[in-house]
Amino acid sequence: MVSLYLEEIEKLSKDILLRHGFSEAQAQAVTDTVVAGQRDECHSHGLYRLLGCIATLKAGKVVADAEPEIADQAPSIVKVDAHGGFSQLAFQAGLPILIKKAYSSGIAALAINRCVHFSALWVEIEQLTDAGLVAFACNPSHAWVAPAGGSQPVFGTNPIAFGWPRIGKKPFIFDFATSAIARGEIELCRRAGESIPLGWGVDANGQPSTDPAAVLAGAMLTFGGHKGSALAGMVELIAGPLIGDLTSAESLAWDDGSHSFPYHGELIIALDPKRFLGDAADQHLARAETLFESIQSQGARLPSQRRYEARERSLKKGVDIPEDLYEELNRLLE
Repeated sequence: MVSLYLEEIEKLSKDILLRHGFSEAQAQAVTDTVVAGQRDECHSHGLYRLLGCIATLKAGKVVADAEPEIADQAPSIVKVDAHGGFSQLAFQAGLPILIKKAYSSGIAALAINRCVHFSALWVEIEQLTDAGLVAFACNPSHAWVAPAGGSQPVFGTNPIAFGWPRIGKKPFIFDFATSAIARGEIELCRRAGESIPLGWGVDANGQPSTDPAAVLAGAMLTFGGHKGSALAGMVELIAGPLIGDLTSAESLAWDDGSHSFPYHGELIIALDPKRFLGDAADQHLARAETLFESIQSQGARLPSQRRYEARERSLKKGVDIPEDLYEELNRLLE
């Protein structure tokens, strides 16, 4: 393992992206997400993702100097065309307007179109809870996941994320794929030569498998059977046709075998408790704390608790990454 401080991770990430021709704005936006993932020990969404960023660029599937274009679509809707760049910069462009609209109307939506996506949604959700807003986000990806009862890929991993602001405490945030596991976790197992649990996916013949390479070549499965499958279908619809963007199957067809990051849209919804509740907002937000206490008082943990604990460690001591990954990343600087 190689130990790195967060400042070193930021420099390494940005140097790699700039070295390969990404604009300053794109490089910084992507780096912010990479650092957040590594800091919170979400290894599949940290420095490892830079390998895919550069591979996607080399395949011609991301625009290195794309500049997002904002459209004030409706009183409660803002749209941002990423113009083929990464989703992070497009989100940053639309975020101030989304927050302003949510404060004004009580509920607002941001639709990001034509973006290349690789990141975890909690990074974006946390920026909305920091503004005192309740938030929801989702997006399709590539068609890697079979529907319940099937064996052929139709859905993407189709993550959904939710955030609830808490006064004086870390927000309540969950972010998970509607597949049984994130695809990046299977890829990390393949790299490490490890098997995966039954239930994560099937091989190309539709048979259950613990071989990560076989599942990557076959189909992943949804969590919770038909329930996860229904949620995955919902994400396809509201973050695909509803916002005028691609489904996971269409994204995979656009990829055309390049094995690049998915190309699609993203939907973010923000709600302002103060507009919903007026002067009673603090009273009802305090009632929510009773719910959290009832969970934690019996020894259960809240979503993101592990990430917050990892964050405290990383801020003090830095993080460890596999030496072979560190060497791969440094080769990208050559």
